[in-house]
Amino acid sequence: MEAATPDGNESSRDVKTLISFYSNYLWNRLTTLFPSSPSNFLEKISNLSLQTALPISTKRRAGLPLPLSPNSFNSTPTTPEASRVYEVLNDIMDRSILNLHKIQKNLQFWQSRAERSNARKVYFLFFERGPRAFVNGTVQLMRESVTDGSAMQHLSHSASAYISERIAVLSALRCSLAAFLAEFYVEVDKCGDLVKDPEKSFCSLMVTLNGLFSKLEASIGHLHALRQSDSSVDGTYSFPLLFEKLPEISQEESQWTDCEIMDAINLAYKNLQELDSYLALMVAKHQKPRRVTRYWIRYTCGAVGLSVCSFWLLRHSRLMGSSDIDNWIREARESTVSFFTDHVEQPLLSIRDELLDTFKKRQKGVMDMEEVQLTSNSLHRMLLAFSEQTKGKKFPENAADQEMLEIVMSRYEKELMHPIQNLLNGELARALLIQVQKLKLDIEMAMLELDQILRANEINFAILAALPAFFLSLGLIVVVRAWFRQDTRAEGRGRIARIQRRLLVVEVEKTIMQYQTYIDQGMENDAQCMFGMLIYCLDRLYHAVRRHAKATGEWQCLKRDIIDLGKPGLQIAYKLIVTARMDRVYDCLLPSLKRQ
Repeated sequence: MEAATPDGNESSRDVKTLISFYSNYLWNRLTTLFPSSPSNFLEKISNLSLQTALPISTKRRAGLPLPLSPNSFNSTPTTPEASRVYEVLNDIMDRSILNLHKIQKNLQFWQSRAERSNARKVYFLFFERGPRAFVNGTVQLMRESVTDGSAMQHLSHSASAYISERIAVLSALRCSLAAFLAEFYVEVDKCGDLVKDPEKSFCSLMVTLNGLFSKLEASIGHLHALRQSDSSVDGTYSFPLLFEKLPEISQEESQWTDCEIMDAINLAYKNLQELDSYLALMVAKHQKPRRVTRYWIRYTCGAVGLSVCSFWLLRHSRLMGSSDIDNWIREARESTVSFFTDHVEQPLLSIRDELLDTFKKRQKGVMDMEEVQLTSNSLHRMLLAFSEQTKGKKFPENAADQEMLEIVMSRYEKELMHPIQNLLNGELARALLIQVQKLKLDIEMAMLELDQILRANEINFAILAALPAFFLSLGLIVVVRAWFRQDTRAEGRGRIARIQRRLLVVEVEKTIMQYQTYIDQGMENDAQCMFGMLIYCLDRLYHAVRRHAKATGEWQCLKRDIIDLGKPGLQIAYKLIVTARMDRVYDCLLPSLKRQ
């Protein structure tokens, strides 16, 4: 035992040494990721997540197609070279439109906040930016209230500056990216047919695209000048956007080598990835607060209420030795069953018995034909006897009741001349009894017809008894379907989605007119930006109406009109005519769901 003790101590020291070694190794690796500045670490993590979350799409999005010639548009690239050309161009256009959509969505949010009153801006600054902003704003308000009497005015100015800074940066990003998209779209349109000679067209496009990336780099590079000294944006965005340049390749050569083409493709994808990362980081710094952040007070109150309810339920649960919850569940189940039996099942069974079983279980109707025939035969005999006695002659057995009834009425009128005398000694009482018999026969005939009507409508009463349950089920189905299909976007169905599609057409028309205004005023940069926004609006319209137009069989015509609206060389007057026609002709863009 004494000899075993040193060995045990030695083994324990070896384990401790090994643990210490790996702990130091892991710590050194972690310190390379955790520099002294926390903001730099967060920036690295953000860049890493953005790089992994924004891969280049390899699947073509169902949006506005490239402005190619009809041959290129209607044919599918069969050669590897043509396929590579299409993939590169489609990815550039898709990523540009998606980035522009993210910028536009956040910009519209800040513009809507800028249109609010100063009080609403201050409310946003305090209550819609999260609990940390609420605490910091409250401390700042109290500090400024003590030192300066115009604290609310300063807060209003801070809220306006907070919103204005984000609008300025996002507007500059939108303008630069829209201009890049416009120039790219125009250059692709100039190339024409890419199927006949894809490599040659691709080489010229890559040289032009290299210049477009350089121009975009210069236009976005001035954003660091927009940053104010007291900017509310976390971190910094003064780092430059640097694209790699295409190496000097002789453009007089008829074709590039396969190696040069692959290098150019890889360079384009690398620059596109760099653009995605830069824009994603810039938009993330200036994006609108998330829904959880904007409504954090509601969620906090809900969480507090849920916590209180959970603690209260815990006190009455089995975990705390209480059987209250089990008793409540049992009583609730019994009450539910009792309520369903007393107020749903039994009334329905009663209605069914009243409306169906009454007709099925009875042996005879309200009035049978035999009873009516007996009353009719009795009346015939009474009329026959009265007529023979009155006329003093024999009537045939098949004499008409109507003829004999006329005799009775004629005698009845004569007897009424002396009613008292004839009531006692005449035929007045007998004539009255005959009329009563006739009235009884008429009533029985009416009841027989009513009984036949009820027999014929038994199935209708059964359906009527099932209508309340049917309509209740139908209403529940409609409510559940509407709940699960709350699609109010332009791609959805219903009145709101139809209005959104019509507003997209209005946006396209306004963009076309604004583009023409800038052209007339000689503002080329603004005109390019507006043309890029036109391509963006047409892409949204294309995506919104595609499914609906295919369902109605008008997709080919509508697709051609949308593509025509994006053609750079088409006259503005014709484009306005096309937008006016789209509102009138196509079913998916009509103001009402009613079809002509």
